[in-house]
Amino acid sequence: MEKNHHLRLYATKPAKARIAFQLFALSLFVGICFIFVYRVSYIPSEEEAGRWAWIGLFLSELWFCFYWFMTLVDRWNPIYRCTFKDRLSIRYEEALPDIDIFVCTADPMIEPPAMVINTVLSVMAYDYPPQKLNVYLSDDGGSDLTFYAMVEALSFSKIWLPFCKKFKVEPRSPEAYFRTTVLEPLDDSVKAKERSSMKILIDAKDPKAVDIEGQPLPTLVYLAREKRPQYHHNFKAGSVNALIRVSSRISNCPIILILDCDMYSNNSESVRDAVCFFMDEEKGHEFGFVQFPQSFENLTKNDVYGSSFNVLSRVEIQGFDGNGGPCFLGTGCFHRRNALCGQKYSDQECKANWKGWSDIKIEECASVLEDTSKVLASCTYEEKYAQWGNEVGLKYGCPTEDVITGLAIQCRGWRSIYFNPERKGFLGLAPTTLLQALVQHRRWSEGHFQMLVSRYCPLVYGYKKIPLKLQLSYCPYLLCAPNCLATLYYVAVPSLCLLRGIPLFPKISSAWVLPFAFVIIVHRAYSLGEFVCCGGTLQGWWNEQRMWLFKRISSYVFAFIDNILKLMGFTDSAFAITAKVAETDVSQRHEQELMEFGASSPMFTIIATLALLNAFCFVGGMKRVVMDMQIWFSNPCTLQILLCALLVIINLPVYQGLFLRKDKGRMPTSVTKWSLMFAALACALACY
Repeated sequence: MEKNHHLRLYATKPAKARIAFQLFALSLFVGICFIFVYRVSYIPSEEEAGRWAWIGLFLSELWFCFYWFMTLVDRWNPIYRCTFKDRLSIRYEEALPDIDIFVCTADPMIEPPAMVINTVLSVMAYDYPPQKLNVYLSDDGGSDLTFYAMVEALSFSKIWLPFCKKFKVEPRSPEAYFRTTVLEPLDDSVKAKERSSMKILIDAKDPKAVDIEGQPLPTLVYLAREKRPQYHHNFKAGSVNALIRVSSRISNCPIILILDCDMYSNNSESVRDAVCFFMDEEKGHEFGFVQFPQSFENLTKNDVYGSSFNVLSRVEIQGFDGNGGPCFLGTGCFHRRNALCGQKYSDQECKANWKGWSDIKIEECASVLEDTSKVLASCTYEEKYAQWGNEVGLKYGCPTEDVITGLAIQCRGWRSIYFNPERKGFLGLAPTTLLQALVQHRRWSEGHFQMLVSRYCPLVYGYKKIPLKLQLSYCPYLLCAPNCLATLYYVAVPSLCLLRGIPLFPKISSAWVLPFAFVIIVHRAYSLGEFVCCGGTLQGWWNEQRMWLFKRISSYVFAFIDNILKLMGFTDSAFAITAKVAETDVSQRHEQELMEFGASSPMFTIIATLALLNAFCFVGGMKRVVMDMQIWFSNPCTLQILLCALLVIINLPVYQGLFLRKDKGRMPTSVTKWSLMFAALACALACY
C-alpha cells in the first residue's frame, strides 16, 4: 500500500516546441512590420484614386495584427496535465466525494428522449461507487415522452450497469456502444451472449429484466419545469440553477457535473480524473472547476463545417490553462458546489477543509421533499431571491452565461483546470448543416461580444482579481464579432477596386511584395502544420479556412449588429437550441461531405453575394489584363487578382449550390436571385 502522500494525484507538463513557436511568432511580427512600413510609405495622395480604399485596407491590416497578437496570448504557454487514478484509489477509495450530475433538456422534438436517456445511462454507469452518484434530469419541456423514457431507463439501468462493470465496456451509452461494437469480434462467448441479450432488450424496449442481486444504483431524479416565455434567454442557466436548489435538499453533493443532454460520457473514468484534481493534497483546495473539452462523434473525415475544434482544444485552451485556468464551456465540467454557489476562495479555510467532502443532507419524508422541490424548481422562486442568476449559480441575461459564470468563479479567487485525456471524456453532436453551424457561431459570438461591452468584460470585472494574462486570454473570443468589419472590407473592397484598375498592393516585380508573401505563406503553413499535428487532414484544414471566412462574413456580422441594436434598446437576446437530429437525406449528404444549404437565410444571401461579387471581379480583372496586353509582373493589380482567385476557389461549394446541384441541399432559388442582384449592383456601382 502506498504511504507516500507527498506524491501528487496529477502532474503538469509544459508543451514541447515552444522555442520553434516563439521564433515563428517573432519572424511573422517582423514581416508584419515591413507591411506597415509599406502601407505608410505609399499612401496615395489626395488627388489619386483609391486613397481611402488604401487607408481602409491599412486599418483592416492593423486590426488583423492586433487580433493575431491577442491569439498569441493563448498560445504562448500551453500546459498539459495527466492524472494518477491508481493513487487516488489507494488513498481515498472509501472517502471519495459524492457527485451530483445535472443533465438539461428542453424540447423533445429537437432533443429526442432516446438521446437524452443514453446520456443519463452513460453517467449512471461511471466507474465510481454507485451510491455516491446522483443523476438529475431537468426537462423544461415537461414532456410526457421524456418522463416515460426516464422510467424505462431506470428499469434498464438495473441490467445495463452490471453488464458495463462486468465487461468494462466503453463507451457506456447503450446506443453508442452497440453502434461502435456491432462489427467487433467477440472471443468471449459469455460476453457475446449477454451482449446479444442486451441488444434484444433495447430493441424490444422491455423493462422487465431487472434482477441486479441487490446492488446499489445511482439516485435518479426527474424534474419537469414550466416553460415561461419571459425566461427564454435563461433556459439553460435557469435549469441548472433549479437543479442546484433541488439537489441541495436531496443529495447536496460537494461536486457537480454539468452536461448537455447530447453530450454522453465516452470515458467511464472521467469522474475519477476530475476527483484527482479536487482531492490533490497540495493544490486541490484551490480548484473551483475542472473543464473537459467539447468533442463530437458525428464528424466526417474532413469535417466539412470545421466543428472538430481540435486546435482549440489541444492548443488554445491548453494555453488558457497555462495563463491561469480555462473558461467554463457550459458542458463537460465538474464544479465545486461551494464555488458555483457564490462562495469566495479563502486559502486558510479551504486548505483546512480540503478533505471535508461529507455532504450535508436534510432528512425529510418523500412527500415533503417533493413539495419542497417543486417550490425550489419554480421560476417564481427566483423572483423572491434576486441573487440567483446574479451572485449564486449560473449567470442570467447573456447567451454565453457559462463563460461569464466561469469568469465570476475565477474572480472570487478559485482556480480552474483544463483536462484533455487521451480517450475523450464526453462526445456530443456537431451541426450537420451549414445553417446550424452558422447559427451556433452567431449565438456564441453574440454572447462573447455582449460580455465585452458589459460589466463582465474581463479587463474590467477581472481587474486586480485575476492575472492580466488570464484577462487577455478571454479577448480573442470576445472580439470575434468585431472581426467581421475588417474581414468584410478585405473580401469586398480590393475586388471592387480591381474593376477600376486601382492597385492596393505592390507589384509582383517590387521587393515590397516579399513581406506580403512571407507573412501569408509562413502563417498559413504554420496553421496547416498545427492542424495536421492535432489530428486533422489537408482537406479538413481547407474546409476550416472556408468556415473561417463564412463565420466572419455572416455569423459575426449579425452578432455584431444584434449587439449594437441591443445596446440601443431595440432587441433582446434569445437562446436558440441547436437541432440534434437530422433528416435521412441531410445525414446522407453530411456523410458524403456535401455542404448543406437547403433553407433560406440572410446569412446565405451575404455569403452568396460576396462569392458572386468576387467571381465577377475576377473575370473583370482578367479581362483587363488580356485587353491591356500586360504581363503578370508588370500589372499593378496582380495580387488583387490572386486574392480574387483565392476567394473564388474557396467559394466553389457556394457556386455548386447556386447553379449546379439539384438535390434538396442546394441554395434556395430566392437566395440565388437576391445575391445575383446585389452582386451585380455592387459591381455596377464600382465601375461607374
